[in-house]
Amino acid sequence: MPIWLTYAVLIITIVVIAIVVLAPAVTVSRGGKILAFLALFIFPVLALTLGYEHHMDRSKQTSFCLSCHVMEPYGRSLRVDDPTWLPAAHYQNHRVPRDEACYTCHTDYVMYGTIKPKWRGLHHVYVQYFGNPKPPLHLYHAYNNRECLHCHLGARSFEEGTTHNADPEIMADIKSNKMTCLTSGCHDQIHNTAKLSDVKYWNPK
Repeated sequence: MPIWLTYAVLIITIVVIAIVVLAPAVTVSRGGKILAFLALFIFPVLALTLGYEHHMDRSKQTSFCLSCHVMEPYGRSLRVDDPTWLPAAHYQNHRVPRDEACYTCHTDYVMYGTIKPKWRGLHHVYVQYFGNPKPPLHLYHAYNNRECLHCHLGARSFEEGTTHNADPEIMADIKSNKMTCLTSGCHDQIHNTAKLSDVKYWNPK
């Protein structure tokens, strides 16, 4: 949905509400009552719906996530020149869309998850504007393999990988989330923001 349409509906909503508030006599007629109903109920809901759709799409963008100062180190970690750094390897090799890199790997995060994550998202907004975000940031719970498997499940490199199939129980434990993909010795280099001053960076040409 084009953003201009959202703003157009919002402006029309404000104008019509202003007419009803500043000239309440217009509501005496049947047409005025219809106008008041549109102004107070229909137009606001329409504007909210259009705005919600636009901003939900925008919130999936990597640039949106990194627009918060506290997230800047996590953005830098995507350019670390080391293939063992999982987010960097995925970002640099197009294993995830670069413009939606954060959302692709954190699909259950705040506004995209259930009621509890959404509530935590409101807390993040509060802390961003009225509090003091304290790095390093951390997840509220262990990273769920589901976020890896929605891309890797069924992929030949994953299903037939030597390490994954070294023991039949390993693959079963990965798929059931009993063994995390981020376990030590496997994929344990994540964002690691504390080490960003000690690494080299990849600069795409």
